[in-house]
Amino acid sequence: MSLTIQNNVGALNARNNLARSSNALNKSIERLSTGFKVNRGADGPAALVISEKQRAQIAGLKTAIDNTDKAISVVQTAEGALNEVNSILIKVRSLALDSANSGVNDADAFAANQAEIDNALDTINRIAANTQFGEKSLLDGTAGVTGTTDDTDVTFLKGGSNTSDGTYTVEVTTQGERANITAGTSQNTGLAADEVLSVNGVSITLNSGLSRAGVVARINEFTDQTGVVAEDINGGTRLRSIEYGSDAEVSVVSDTAAAASSSGFGTTLDTDAGVNIAGEIDGVAASGKGNTLTSISGASKGTVVRVGELGTDAALTETGAQGNVSIQNNALVFQIGANQNQTAQIAMQNINADALGVAVTGTKFNSLNEIDVTSFDNAQDALKVIDAAIDELSNIRGELGAFQSNTLESIASNMRSTLENTVNAESVIRDTDFAEEISRFTNNQILVQAGTSVLSSANQTTQSILSLLQ
Repeated sequence: MSLTIQNNVGALNARNNLARSSNALNKSIERLSTGFKVNRGADGPAALVISEKQRAQIAGLKTAIDNTDKAISVVQTAEGALNEVNSILIKVRSLALDSANSGVNDADAFAANQAEIDNALDTINRIAANTQFGEKSLLDGTAGVTGTTDDTDVTFLKGGSNTSDGTYTVEVTTQGERANITAGTSQNTGLAADEVLSVNGVSITLNSGLSRAGVVARINEFTDQTGVVAEDINGGTRLRSIEYGSDAEVSVVSDTAAAASSSGFGTTLDTDAGVNIAGEIDGVAASGKGNTLTSISGASKGTVVRVGELGTDAALTETGAQGNVSIQNNALVFQIGANQNQTAQIAMQNINADALGVAVTGTKFNSLNEIDVTSFDNAQDALKVIDAAIDELSNIRGELGAFQSNTLESIASNMRSTLENTVNAESVIRDTDFAEEISRFTNNQILVQAGTSVLSSANQTTQSILSLLQ
């Protein structure tokens, strides 16, 4: 081997190896201090790409789990309110049953039960209006199917779970009608004598001298008990039911023969029943009950609207084309997955008293809001509406419960398992194996120390040339 002064190849070799060992030691220090074996693209390009995608998925799963937990809180808030409404309805049912026990109830007892029911229905409406999660209303219909009409004579009541967004025509082909009876003889002078009028089984005493206007006012004092409104029409006295439809009835009989000096109704029992409305929604025949139309097929299925009274005759509804009802499904949508379009939605129906027990057959009342328990017959009809409202509310609660249990909680449980496995996979790719890395660190540390010593020795080799110069 030649001896040179200009180039010390051995020292260069030692320095290069020392640099490699030093770099490896620094990399081990970095991995041990950060806990990651991939800290930059150069540490493992493919591993970095896979790891970053998994990190995005992990972050998405964590957020989705949080979203699902919040969604469960929303559902539980609504379900808690529905539970309270259900308790109120059970109380209302008990009051209706009490009124049905007419053998022991007088007018004051009927009135007291009705007053308590009215208060309960007001409470239901307040719960529907005030149940919120944050500032989002849940049970007033805004979180379900909503509708607007362009005709003031038509009121949107509710939609169904199968109702599609869209604008649908409303047309009345047969007018809804209130039961009504008009006195056979126009009573133009004051009553000649006291008269007892029986309206829907309620006895009403008419004092002698009462004018036609006085008779109308006296009959209307008993409207809460009879469900009948009296009005002066075409120079006569007409009695009409509050409700529309074939289940609404008016019966009247007097103890005084019909004459110009009497009420004019006469001693023969006179009865009349109303007529159910008939019509179409979106050009398809709808189910008519009282003055409400319910779509039973097509895209508008489940849409319920109420048609107002005819402007020129309160005993009839409007007829003919009644404009359009525009439906929008505002169901609550929850992001319950880590990726695009992984959502679930549920519509929460309107639970106002006016939207429960709607169009129940076999009863004169067209919604829970209309129930009256001031007579035996009314209490019986009210029970049917209340039972329908309880069933409807129970179905809503069941739907919410199934959504919470089968969708939200199941999805959350699955995502927690997915999160665990994804974190484990990302850890394998990116996390430092400390046992392995400490071994590598110790090895590199020894190599650096040895390399430093060797480089020092290599730098001394040229000193041997001096011995040749002596």
